[in-house]
Amino acid sequence: MARARKQQAAKKARAARGEERLAALSAEKRSFKPPAEFRRQANCRDPKVYRRAARHPEKFWAGWARQLEWSKPSRKVLEWKAPDARWFVGGKLNASVNCLDRHVRTARRNKAALIWEGEPGDRRTYTYWDLYREVNRFANVLKRLHVRKGDRVAIYLPMIPEAAIAMLACARIGAIHSVVFGGFSAEALRDRINDAQAKVLITADGGYRRGAVLPLKQWADEALQRAPSIEKVVIVKRGGQDFPVHIKEGRDHWWHRLMQDAPAWCEPAAMDSEDILYTLYTSGTTGKPKGVVHTTAGYLVGVLATTRWVFDLKDEDVFWCTADIGWVTGHSYSVYGPLACGATTLMYEGAPDWPARDRFWELCERHGVTVFYTAPTAIRAFMKWGAEHIRRHDLSRLRLIGTVGEPINPEVWVWYHRTVGGGRCPVVDTWWQTETGHILITPLPGLTALRPGSATLPFPGISAEVVDGFGEPVKKGGGYLVLTRPWPGMLRGIWGDPARYRKQYWARFPGIYFTGDGAKRGPDGYFWLLGRVDDVLNVGGHRIGTAEVESALVHHPAVAEAAVVGVPHELKGEAIAAFVTLKDGARPYGHLGEDLKEHVVKRIGAIARPERVILAADLPKTRSGKIMRRLLRDVATGRALGDVSTLADPSVLEALKARYAEDPSA
Repeated sequence: MARARKQQAAKKARAARGEERLAALSAEKRSFKPPAEFRRQANCRDPKVYRRAARHPEKFWAGWARQLEWSKPSRKVLEWKAPDARWFVGGKLNASVNCLDRHVRTARRNKAALIWEGEPGDRRTYTYWDLYREVNRFANVLKRLHVRKGDRVAIYLPMIPEAAIAMLACARIGAIHSVVFGGFSAEALRDRINDAQAKVLITADGGYRRGAVLPLKQWADEALQRAPSIEKVVIVKRGGQDFPVHIKEGRDHWWHRLMQDAPAWCEPAAMDSEDILYTLYTSGTTGKPKGVVHTTAGYLVGVLATTRWVFDLKDEDVFWCTADIGWVTGHSYSVYGPLACGATTLMYEGAPDWPARDRFWELCERHGVTVFYTAPTAIRAFMKWGAEHIRRHDLSRLRLIGTVGEPINPEVWVWYHRTVGGGRCPVVDTWWQTETGHILITPLPGLTALRPGSATLPFPGISAEVVDGFGEPVKKGGGYLVLTRPWPGMLRGIWGDPARYRKQYWARFPGIYFTGDGAKRGPDGYFWLLGRVDDVLNVGGHRIGTAEVESALVHHPAVAEAAVVGVPHELKGEAIAAFVTLKDGARPYGHLGEDLKEHVVKRIGAIARPERVILAADLPKTRSGKIMRRLLRDVATGRALGDVSTLADPSVLEALKARYAEDPSA
């Protein structure tokens, strides 16, 4: 009887999935127009804005710049000589003033700026006045630690309010912050500190993740054994007895003790429009992560404009971007964008399935979230877990939902729209990058007819195109996504490596920014993103360089060679498959595959853990010795093999196919 019930339930589930797929296929062919009431109240509802911005892009961006507070107005909107841009030339302003000071002089003074909840359930709420005072105090702490304008400060924290406070305090005194994701390993932290030559590290005794303690200070201590530029370490006391820490006298200081007598006012630095606000490290096609550079004025203008129009933020909204502050999405849409708009932003420390799979919806209900922004990876997980976790909570206050990080397939889009958004919330499917600083391709929720799976149209003032290998526009089918005109939040370079900046982004199509993504355009001009076309994987919405993972694998004493490719994954979108050969004399053993996975985790972090590790006698190579990753991708995905005419030894491929089918590491 029980077995029959299970079979019946499975049959119903399959039928439901089939209905969702049919609905998605049907929906992909039609548009979802904004609800009439939403359209009437939208921040942007004039369709002529696209034409006006296209005709006069500098005038368009200058209009947004006037909404910020400047200590000295700019004399020119843009100076452009590809690939070098200068926006709002001659202007001076301060990012923390625009996120805090100008609001505390208004009725927003006592409005909630930041609502925070920790994974164990502890909560804090900061009004704009509270946050203003904390940022000023920590800015004075940094000055006491001899941090000056232009110095680099590394931030290695869990998702706690001190992360945002530290970022804004750096901005206040003109220091350059470099946030490192709290899930990265000690070695990854060390590499980023050394590249930036950071002077101060801000970390915590620990953090929570799925009920476990992340020993951040312990990892930081490991990193600092070979990071000589760090002079001082500031430690936030996140936990209690579960977070034992080692204190190095003279170097390490507790945050709460430094803050005790710090004055609640710090004179903001007058920053030139092109002074660096922050660097943020992202994966590239080499094994070395690159420090993307963003400057003050253009970045602020970009995040202000996109936050206001894409998320249609209003004074009464509670906005939750679920991204960690260690990623650019957290920078732009958890901190700078919402606070520049005077909005209320929610921050949560933990995982979406801890202690139960309804945690996100519990938070949405309790805090009255109205605008929700998350990744397709998370949505696929919600979909797999089942709608019952969502239906037990009141999400009636939600009025807009969004996605970021990777393309979303139509079936998942439709499920998100119906199940989370109740069929009433517009879905803003957004495309942008660490390098772009802010959203570039997106619906405007009061204007755009939505198509499931499409990021729709470039934001006003943004010029994007799909081109072929010669840089010519593609009228039909897929090609390379490029940006043909500068935009305010664009990266200004790669920290310490101007040659890499020019080669990676501007050399393929001179004078045009190459995004590294593939795309196609529909007859209506809508953009459909196709994923990466370079050697960068998109795992759970996070970019991971294949070279970085391969380098970590080869670092293992048993490994001679490694090649990494991306494979489809039900939840992550893309997962990592690693093919490795062993050194002479190294013998495979039962758990070597797991050891290699853990080795990658230690070198990079858990986000880079390979899904599968395949031990091979040899790797497919050309006659000149180049590994043919294209064929490895065919093997890993079960596709028909592509051209093998340049393969030096075809027998290697047959052995690999058999080995992959066995998958001894699964």
